[in-house]
Amino acid sequence: MTSEALRAATATMREAGVDDLAVRVFERFHRQLEDDVTGTIPEATVEPLTEVRALGDVHPGEDAVREALARTVVVKLNGGLGTSMGVSGPKSALEVRDGLTFLDVIARQVLALRERHGVTVPLLLMDSFRTSERSLEILRAHPGLEVDGLPLDFLQSKEPKLRADDLTPVRWPQDPELEWCPPGHGDVYVALQTSGVLGTLRERGFRYLFLSNADNLGATCDGVIPAWMAAEGVPYLAEVCRRTANDRKGGHLVLRRSDGRLVLRDSAMVEPGEEDAFQDVERHPYFHTNNLWVDIDALTARLAESDGVLGLPIIVNRKTVDPTDPASTPVIQVESAMGAAIETFEGARAVEVDRSRFHPVKTTNELLLVRSDLYRLAGDGHVEAVTDREEPFVDLSSPYRLVDGFEERFAHGVPSMRECTSLRVEGDTSFGAGVVCVGDVVVGPDVGAVPDGARLGGDV
Repeated sequence: MTSEALRAATATMREAGVDDLAVRVFERFHRQLEDDVTGTIPEATVEPLTEVRALGDVHPGEDAVREALARTVVVKLNGGLGTSMGVSGPKSALEVRDGLTFLDVIARQVLALRERHGVTVPLLLMDSFRTSERSLEILRAHPGLEVDGLPLDFLQSKEPKLRADDLTPVRWPQDPELEWCPPGHGDVYVALQTSGVLGTLRERGFRYLFLSNADNLGATCDGVIPAWMAAEGVPYLAEVCRRTANDRKGGHLVLRRSDGRLVLRDSAMVEPGEEDAFQDVERHPYFHTNNLWVDIDALTARLAESDGVLGLPIIVNRKTVDPTDPASTPVIQVESAMGAAIETFEGARAVEVDRSRFHPVKTTNELLLVRSDLYRLAGDGHVEAVTDREEPFVDLSSPYRLVDGFEERFAHGVPSMRECTSLRVEGDTSFGAGVVCVGDVVVGPDVGAVPDGARLGGDV
């Protein structure tokens, strides 16, 4: 039986022109909400993933790599607004290094890949209804990026935010756009189907999708991976990295005991009271990078078998309708993770990659690191470490949390971090030009300004 809340939500979606497949996926999640489905994965139902082949041990020939790349498409998830960092518009439009945005760097990476291997690898963005216009403007500044017959982006679906008290669509007359949200990056499979892009790619002879987050500049297209998938018939592959203490709260892959399949377990899917086991980096030695490779033919077959509804696990995201106003109406945003699709593919695998393939910028702490002298931007768009030292720990105080505040306090550039092992800023401090951090640095709450050329070490 369909509830009044579900009827109201689906009617709202259809009135807005949302594709029927996306509505059906949403219906499934809404019914789970009504049934109090939590989507948790108890530790007793899984085994740790402990044996993973390393990418460095895979050695296809150059011809195999070129052939695989000629059939590969790069898809970047680009629906995020970066509201947690105070970014206005697409997060990927943020200047990340050397005057370039995330999208500028991605465009350089793809163009360099084409030139190096002599193949045309398309770039596609999965945009949201709020990120498309500005993102395309940035990409079109790179001549030759577009591929004839293919778009530069496709739009993910949208769904109503639901009132937390009764699961009906929220109303917010002050800004009706805030009544809607994207359904998480698990929607990529639905959006590829409903946009017609998946069918077009198959018709054009493409076979592999490389999917990753637009804010992870380490996620470059490595042709070794699709060449390996082609050689061994792998339908779906997830990149994982060795966990450190800093990664203990990140999602990881586990083996489901009931059928032996790989499944993704994010922090929101942990059974209450089992956080210690989830965060045990010895028990669960790998974390999931959200860099994925999918065989287009295998995906098309799975969508056909499931009538387009892959049945990904639900993620319940509790927020307020206006994310900048904690006093606004509490809402639920129903989401899914694209990495959760691994459990739907028979024969799916994981591959261990090194840390250079995972370099996201989720906070201004990470923005400081990627802008520092620990890295350089190569001509082909690769963000390269200039030292083999482990990244220093960075903890900036609240005045730096939003990008505007960060830029104001580092108006003359971020400090040198090559000799730094940790940097903690406890107050509201402005940094001069040419500042150098050495060892463990703590800038106390009473330091209003750090002068030009200062060399900081210990407590300041």
